[in-house]
Amino acid sequence: MAVLADIQIEELVRIEPFERSVKRPGRISYGLSSYGYDVRVGPKFKIFTNVNSEVVDPKHFSARSFVDVEVGPDGFVLIPPNSFALCETVERFEIPRDMLAICVGKSTYARCGIIVNVTPLEPEWKGRVTIEISNTTPLPAKIYANEGIAQIIFLRGEKVCRLSYADKQGKYQDQPGLTLPRVD
Repeated sequence: MAVLADIQIEELVRIEPFERSVKRPGRISYGLSSYGYDVRVGPKFKIFTNVNSEVVDPKHFSARSFVDVEVGPDGFVLIPPNSFALCETVERFEIPRDMLAICVGKSTYARCGIIVNVTPLEPEWKGRVTIEISNTTPLPAKIYANEGIAQIIFLRGEKVCRLSYADKQGKYQDQPGLTLPRVD
């Protein structure tokens, strides 16, 4: 596998809306980078809550484990101390059959104790990425809508995969908005 450079990403991967990397003073960076693409977090969040005393069970996940929050285009959300939230990217992706993409957190947030879960985007996966954010600090943490949250790194295989995510009819294919965990 080889990491794709910026010009290859622009030519081979469908990203909508597509943004070039430019200086945006006072904003967390997003857009095309040397060997990846920095995605933005959208305005909708699901923040974990213990108000309903639900048990977190990936096989029987309860939507009552979250509260829904939507902010304006230049707004932010506060993630409580030692808590967790889900959000989705502004950008929509279509990963080619000969590629694997890996979503990793940005160091600006990581240096504040805010961690984005490492997530693979399999060959022929498409949709908006549901991002998992952990606030590992004992303090509330701000997450800014429409600013950078994570970087997608694209790896191109020497050969096309035998079985893609689309072939498997993966459960998160073209997911409609923020998608909670499920086991099919």
